[in-house]
Amino acid sequence: MEAKPPAGTIGWHDLTVSNAETIRDFYRAVVGWHFESVPMGDYEDYSMLTAAGECIAGICHSRGGNADLPPQWLMYIHVDNLDQSLQEVRDANGGIVTGPKTMPGYGRYAVIRDPAGAVCTLFEAETSEEESNGKKE
Repeated sequence: MEAKPPAGTIGWHDLTVSNAETIRDFYRAVVGWHFESVPMGDYEDYSMLTAAGECIAGICHSRGGNADLPPQWLMYIHVDNLDQSLQEVRDANGGIVTGPKTMPGYGRYAVIRDPAGAVCTLFEAETSEEESNGKKE
């Protein structure tokens, strides 16, 4: 497992919608993205790739654990401590849209709304065993 990304950095963007194939094809036509399917059990979500093959974003079905995510592009902002950050959201008159939720093997996240109404995702990456023991790779 890699070291945790620095707090405050943006690690990912994704869009969760009911018609993921249609939206996937829209972005493929409009911006030239290619896609790779990501198996999700009985359906597939999509990693969107640049022409050079760089994974740039995700387009997901609003099913299962994603059923309550808003249908808008979400950026994932890394935080060191999700629980502490969520308390700060509440203290600063923001709101929690959904979560916290766990992505096994990756970490925990929650979708928040800031006081102006803008929505984003806070993400706390799992800590590697080396980091947990005070040793960074």
